[in-house]
Amino acid sequence: MNSENFITLGNKVLETELAAVEGLKQYLDTGFASACQTMFDCQGKVVVVGMGKSGHIGGKIAATLASTGTPAFFVHPGEASHGDLGMITENDVVLAISNSGETGELLAIIPVIKRIGTPLIAMTGNPESTLAQLAEHHVCVKVEQEACPLGLAPTSSTTATLVMGDAIAVALLNARGFTADDFALSHPGGSLGKRLLLRLSDIMHTGERLPVVPTSALIKEALVEMSEKGLGMTAVCDEQGKLAGIFTDGDLRRILDGKIDIHHDGIVSVMTKTPTTAQADLLAAEALNVMEEKKINGLIVVDEQNQPVGALNLQDLLKSGVL
Repeated sequence: MNSENFITLGNKVLETELAAVEGLKQYLDTGFASACQTMFDCQGKVVVVGMGKSGHIGGKIAATLASTGTPAFFVHPGEASHGDLGMITENDVVLAISNSGETGELLAIIPVIKRIGTPLIAMTGNPESTLAQLAEHHVCVKVEQEACPLGLAPTSSTTATLVMGDAIAVALLNARGFTADDFALSHPGGSLGKRLLLRLSDIMHTGERLPVVPTSALIKEALVEMSEKGLGMTAVCDEQGKLAGIFTDGDLRRILDGKIDIHHDGIVSVMTKTPTTAQADLLAAEALNVMEEKKINGLIVVDEQNQPVGALNLQDLLKSGVL
């Protein structure tokens, strides 16, 4: 074997599995639609069950459903026969996954599911199988061949099942009107959740940590404030406490080329009088976009009266995980 052989074999697997996914379009039929409707109408949770590789795929399908607005969890069929069936109620919907449709551990728990009165959806590669016949709804995931040259290892069939699970989850997501904000609520710990949930009010410097000087301040006094607060800038406010301007490290570098006396000249003579500002409820990710667009390293956060209530810089965004 050499590199070319491995690449050739890899391409053959991809072609086989792509064909399997393409073939799923013929199964987006009334069975698929009725399965989606049953899950949409479910007052409880979608309980996904499956053995072996189908079980692994089922776990992922359950996780995708749960994170996109359809409450769901996975139950191992073997454990179900030893007490875990107690997790299933008549208000739930069971999604049973088996490529053959003849998995013994699944068929063993079907009578109990029927007795409870829980709607049963089967996802199999054999519409004539026992599981498919026992279910109220059947979603077909039949493939022409496995990518495994022996035709034994679940490859194309598991890919097809996973893709069909995604099709169901996304169809339900759209039917429920699930939004990016809804998605963020179930992903608060990841970078995605931070981008969708974190607002400037969560990370900005406030109170005594907010750098601010009056318009009457000298440049040297503004520099002291900037040094103490460590944000590379300071807000400049008028007698009413409203933002009159901003002075930054960049402004300091620019005035050093001129004839400026930092000990005697006032800050109003060198400050930026129309700085870019933001509101406290602005998403941190949106603030990052503003800073990148304006090519600035910091933002003053103001209230409705244009009074500074906070400040932050790129370092704060980096620490928050947004950047």
